Amino acid sequence: MKFINSPAAKALGRPFSQAVRVGDVLYLSGVLGTKPGTLELVSGGIEAETRQTMENIGTVLEENGLGYEHVFKCLVMLSDMALWPAFNEVYLTYFDADRLPARSAFGTNGLARGALVEVECMAFAGTS
Repeated sequence: MKFINSPAAKALGRPFSQAVRVGDVLYLSGVLGTKPGTLELVSGGIEAETRQTMENIGTVLEENGLGYEHVFKCLVMLSDMALWPAFNEVYLTYFDADRLPARSAFGTNGLARGALVEVECMAFAGTS
C-alpha cells in the first residue's frame, strides 16, 4: 500500500490521505469543490461545485500519472437528490460517453464544509 498526499494536500492538514494505491487501483478520498490549495468551496451552486470537484479529481489523477479515462468507479454524494440532473450535466463532460465509470449515488443530510456534492473515485493504475 502507498498512502498519497501532495505537498498542497499535506499543507491543509486534513485527517485522511488524498489517495491510497493498493496494487493496480488508486482509491481517491471523497473530493469537494474547494478552491485549489484551500478548504473554501467555490461559489456558484451545484454546477460550479461539480466542475471544481471534477477538476480537483483530475489534479489528483494527474499527480499520479492518470486521467479520467482510468476512472472505473465513482460514488456521488449529494446534499439533495434534486441536484442530480444539474450534477449529471457537468459530470458527463469529463468522461467518454462509451466509457462511463460504474457509479453509485445517494442523498445525504449534510456534507463536509456545507458542500452540495462530494465524489469519491477508484482508478486503474496498472499497465494494461
